[in-house]
Amino acid sequence: MPSPPPTPRAGEVLPPASRRGKKLLRQQTHWFDDENLDLISHVLDEWLRVPGTSIRFGLDGIVGLIPGIGDVIGGLASLVILFAGWVRGVPYITLLRMAANVGISVLVGTIPFAGDMFVIAWKANRRNYKLMTRHLAQPQRHKWKDWVFLLCLGGGVVAIFLAPIILLIAILEWLHLHQ
Repeated sequence: MPSPPPTPRAGEVLPPASRRGKKLLRQQTHWFDDENLDLISHVLDEWLRVPGTSIRFGLDGIVGLIPGIGDVIGGLASLVILFAGWVRGVPYITLLRMAANVGISVLVGTIPFAGDMFVIAWKANRRNYKLMTRHLAQPQRHKWKDWVFLLCLGGGVVAIFLAPIILLIAILEWLHLHQ
């Protein structure tokens, strides 16, 4: 006859796996609670104000001024809110929209000066924080806006890639007709 499984004893080095998992989940949700994420998005996008104006900017706008790598560093910092949304169970469509916000910020931010002004105005981290909290509070509300945003973004990307091809074909046809 097989012996019964051992029962946990007091003084174990590690608690059973189920308790360890729950403790880790509690720690993660504490790190990614609304208060901390709101602070992160505020520091990245609205920490400082241009004196005499209502224009606010944060570390993302400052770091973006570093040529070449600044926008990438800002984008990596922005991924904290995206990761927190994933940990907290934000729907994938919302995570995709949040990733698009970060991508737009990083790509446009690479344009010298004008891109940095766009990053300051776009405030991807504040947008993502608001998206995350909205979808956690009301998971089914306004989902169609996310799809429309992503479809328009996808259409824009397709147009950007097709425009040079169409232009090249038109030039080649014009050259062929005028030979």
